[in-house]
Amino acid sequence: MSATKYTPRLADKYKNDVIPALMKKFSYKTVMQAPKLQKICINRGVNGAVNDKKLIDVAIGELEQITGQKAVATLSKKDISNFKLRKSMPIGAKLTLRGEKMFEFLDRLVSVSLPRVRDFKGISDKAFDGRGNYTLGVTEQIIFPEIDIDKVNKITGMDITFVTTAETNEEAYELLKELGMPFKGAAKKD
Repeated sequence: MSATKYTPRLADKYKNDVIPALMKKFSYKTVMQAPKLQKICINRGVNGAVNDKKLIDVAIGELEQITGQKAVATLSKKDISNFKLRKSMPIGAKLTLRGEKMFEFLDRLVSVSLPRVRDFKGISDKAFDGRGNYTLGVTEQIIFPEIDIDKVNKITGMDITFVTTAETNEEAYELLKELGMPFKGAAKKD
């Protein structure tokens, strides 16, 4: 018996549906020109981490629950006396997803987590950076089903950045839309 290698649902969708759609829309000469999702970076600042060191451990633990990958603490770069902040103090948590875990996270985000947002009408299409990357701000970590709402003592948000190989915002928009990102109205982007 030969074991078949597992591939995430969105990885298959990218190969079979997204690449042909992008090739047709932008008339690329080769499949390699089609933009792809390189990585997803999740960054979470922790308010009050200066006074309570346990908040960093909680933030790291929650990120690990959500993604299934180890997170690291982010450290302050300089001293800021007004905030009682010293250089190299932990002030947040971050991690980077690639490969299978990236596609799995994106699938769960699009199909389970974003629909759980209160009064959800789609995500903004204005958060592109001009180089084909998109950043999405999530205000509550409890939209993720992996987080037990009874054990959460502080509701905080996070920034999720989608890094693509697209060269323009339009290419990145079409790539993410084809992968299932629920943009508002999903109207044509100029």
